[in-house]
Amino acid sequence: MLDCMDDLRKISDLRLPPNWYPDARAIQRKIIFHAGPTNSGKTYHAIQRFLSAKSGIYCGPLKLLAHEIFQKTNDANVPCDLVTGEERVYANEDARQAPHIACTIEMCSTNTPYEVAVIDEIQMIRDPARGWAWTRALLGLCAEEIHVCGEAAAVDLVTELMYTTGEEVEVRNYKRLTPLTVLDYALESLDNLRPGDCIVCFSKNDIYSVSRQIEARGLECAVIYGSLPPGTKLEQAKKFNDPDDPCKILVATDAIGMGLNLCIRRIIFNSIVKPTVNEKGEKEIDSIPTSQALQIAGRAGRFGSSFTQGEVTTMHREDLVQLKEILSEAVPPVKAAGLHPTPEQIEMFAYHLPDATLSNLIDIFVSLSQVDGMYFVCNIDDFKFLADMIQHIPLNLRSRYVFCTAPLNRKEPFVCTTLLKFARQFSRNEPLTFDWLCRHTKWPLAAPKNIKELVHLEAVHDVFDLYLWLSYRFMDMFPDAALVRDIQKKLDDIIQVGVCNITKLIRASQSAAAPGTAEVVSEDFPTAKRDARVASDRHGAKSPEALSIAVEAPALRRARNPRASRSGTRQEDLKSYGRGSLANRLLREGLLTQEMLRQLESEWQDQHRNGRYGFGSKRDDQHSSKETGKKRK
Repeated sequence: MLDCMDDLRKISDLRLPPNWYPDARAIQRKIIFHAGPTNSGKTYHAIQRFLSAKSGIYCGPLKLLAHEIFQKTNDANVPCDLVTGEERVYANEDARQAPHIACTIEMCSTNTPYEVAVIDEIQMIRDPARGWAWTRALLGLCAEEIHVCGEAAAVDLVTELMYTTGEEVEVRNYKRLTPLTVLDYALESLDNLRPGDCIVCFSKNDIYSVSRQIEARGLECAVIYGSLPPGTKLEQAKKFNDPDDPCKILVATDAIGMGLNLCIRRIIFNSIVKPTVNEKGEKEIDSIPTSQALQIAGRAGRFGSSFTQGEVTTMHREDLVQLKEILSEAVPPVKAAGLHPTPEQIEMFAYHLPDATLSNLIDIFVSLSQVDGMYFVCNIDDFKFLADMIQHIPLNLRSRYVFCTAPLNRKEPFVCTTLLKFARQFSRNEPLTFDWLCRHTKWPLAAPKNIKELVHLEAVHDVFDLYLWLSYRFMDMFPDAALVRDIQKKLDDIIQVGVCNITKLIRASQSAAAPGTAEVVSEDFPTAKRDARVASDRHGAKSPEALSIAVEAPALRRARNPRASRSGTRQEDLKSYGRGSLANRLLREGLLTQEMLRQLESEWQDQHRNGRYGFGSKRDDQHSSKETGKKRK
């Protein structure tokens, strides 16, 4: 390896990303930055220019946004195609490419020339996982005009990046079109809800709890959260927006922050702390950042809706002062843009290191990579997780790389298992047929009877998405995309029925659970189980002590992190959030499920009966052995 170290360093040199896009560097592009808060009309003005151009591409962060622009463009009699990871819809019946395209940002072409390109939500260039896609679009799109939309916090970085390409940035600033008021009082009780209210929660468990309490008061509510299929989200939004529908309350996660047009009068934060995963893949609980709080609060009083002004408050009185403080702070400037190793770079690495696994190649690449101060290498934990999972399956490097970039949620065992089966059958050169997929998913499926079944249906929907995503990359091996899309639409309808009856499903789940407990579905921490397992491996066999270490580590990091303590008030809030028994706290934060709790209890009882260890004895033994070692030295 030492012989080729210089070559490896050259391959992993990421200091000049603009040079990766010679087609874009060959033209002089005009960059226009539309800067403003939510509901300021910034994207509207960029889209007007997109519609008037001879050719154009819209790049958005979500399938819902791409679909909305696709619909609006065709409604304006401008032929436009839709391109997402899982779907291609042509405006022309003969499947000829239209001059306009609406796509998710990862799918944009950097080789096709356009008159106008629109890059939406540019502040996501700092996203730890997906930021590379915005960097690629900004540096690589071949368009005479690039219209960039997003927070003013990204203006300086975009200007600096364009300086390195020799392109100037014209900034157009926008102000919010309708007033937004932070109320001086909290909701305090669900009895005080009014039509047009939206309660924002940061976990599925809170969604379930709040929606059931609302319906117990004789009110109907719509429900929107991240893992719902796009069709179900749109139907729930339509139900809430319809003035003739009795549903006047919305319960949602931060999934409403972008991608859905909603007629909301008042945003109510159920909590202002949110479990997150940082750049290093570590779990943390902290107050929501100003940028996200503004994005969510800004959904109230949308211009053109029935509510001419928006209001925002909290559920609990003690959170209100904190929320006002968060909303009044300036959004920190976006400091750096994300990068991700390309398949070509990894192939060159593999040429020099033929015996290394893909996961190891990525690790070596990141450790040797050099980046300019304006860039960072995106978190590659999900990529490595999939690389390790399919490492034993014989695949060529390019195919292996594609499987590892599949957009799946690794907290869903059924989806991960399916990817493994896809890869295994692919390696045997056996096509993944519609019949095979139906057998694997047990299709057709019935409407859910409880929350667990609803969550499984959502996972099956993700499996269908995964099949469609792979079908556009390996058409011969995933040949039945049209049939899968048909049953996915039927599944979407089944899930909609489940969500409409969600309180019945919650009651069924709770009656089936142990007395005094509720079924918990972990949404907040995709890596919770995996990290607990890693902690067990490091600190001894599956002990409660190991889980404690896995959970306490993020708290210690927060204590060292001044960002986590904006003020004494905020710290007190975080403390109060953690009150109650440790088990309840872990369940509420998504770090522990009922199944894990039962397993830990069983293991602890076994170990206690066998006299293997009591509380702290293992730690004491380790401490004792260290002291003995010191004396010997």
